[in-house]
Amino acid sequence: MQQFDVLIVGGGMAGATAAVSIKKQIPDCRIAVVEAFAPKANSHPSFDDRSIALAEQSVDYLSKLNLFNKTWSFAERISQVNVSDRGHFGKASITPEEYQVDALGYVVEVNPYGQFLHQQLQNQDITLFCPAKVKTVTQHTEYVEVELDAEQSPVLQAKLLVIADGAHSPTRGLLNLEFDSFPYEQGALIANVKVSPGHQGKAFERFTSQGPIALLPMSDDRFSVAWCMNKDVLEEVLGLDDCAFLARLQQEFGYRGGVFEAVGKRSRYPLVHGRISSVVHHRVVVIGNAAHAIHPIAGQGFNLGMRDIQCLVSQLQSSDIATWGEHAFTQAYKIARDSDIGRVMTLTDGLVRLFSNESRSVAFGRSCGLMMISLFPNLKAPLARQLMGRVQ
Repeated sequence: MQQFDVLIVGGGMAGATAAVSIKKQIPDCRIAVVEAFAPKANSHPSFDDRSIALAEQSVDYLSKLNLFNKTWSFAERISQVNVSDRGHFGKASITPEEYQVDALGYVVEVNPYGQFLHQQLQNQDITLFCPAKVKTVTQHTEYVEVELDAEQSPVLQAKLLVIADGAHSPTRGLLNLEFDSFPYEQGALIANVKVSPGHQGKAFERFTSQGPIALLPMSDDRFSVAWCMNKDVLEEVLGLDDCAFLARLQQEFGYRGGVFEAVGKRSRYPLVHGRISSVVHHRVVVIGNAAHAIHPIAGQGFNLGMRDIQCLVSQLQSSDIATWGEHAFTQAYKIARDSDIGRVMTLTDGLVRLFSNESRSVAFGRSCGLMMISLFPNLKAPLARQLMGRVQ
């Protein structure tokens, strides 16, 4: 029987970040991580690497822990965010200079960053079970007991179990934690495209009749594209050859981002709005995509999970280790996180519905709203703070 203070299920982006963050700030904490899949052997960035947006606040937090470096070849600064509504006059832009920060955030490629985090797990005094899956979870008054479906089927005990194994969390299912969700009518096409003459660090969110198109700047003058559209159209666009696809994207987006010259592998991504019934259970905390699934319309998903991690670490630091996982501990975490999660989920769902409505009066109202945001800094500030993760 192996005993730990914190046992984290999931060694992906959220789980690994949580484990290393806790260990670096509470060195005496005994931590174990259970991860089902070993990371890819090749950490060299490829054209098709998926990416995530790190808000300015997330970058600041990770940088202080030496978990992010602005000079990485697989990280790209966001120098400007441009929002527009295709076919209507409204548009707005946000720059770092307006808010006295170096960048609005950074776009990082998941594969090499995941390799870095996995290496950090190995560099710290953290016990890693990989590859391994959770077979059973038994909650006791003083601890949680976890049996692994791995060689020798080890049994682990911990004061606190942190579930961070993604949107389809099997561990969440073992505890019968309800996840209320619904799919959007749209799906998303994900791809990387090469742009000429270059993106200059600019990010775009353009709303079209089919759905929003998000372009995030990546290294080597590439954009990470998340193109939302009706599912029947999505199948059609996935079937186009590269030249026809680039022409279709250019037609829908326009030329504000430059000329799209090359595209990598394209894939579909289901769009779901979902939230766990409670982010806590007896001696259990649920974080990241295991706790909430949101539309990528404003790039809030991973940053919402980052704030889960920061809140959890703060809660651990301010509590006696003997109380970790107790009812008062988990309830304090729940109270601290519920409002932020609810606000972001309401915001993203509201944006999806607002910009999917083709009513002329609604479209006119959208354009007026974007124009007002552009003209009046006091109206722009809340949007900018949300994008940068400065929501407190």
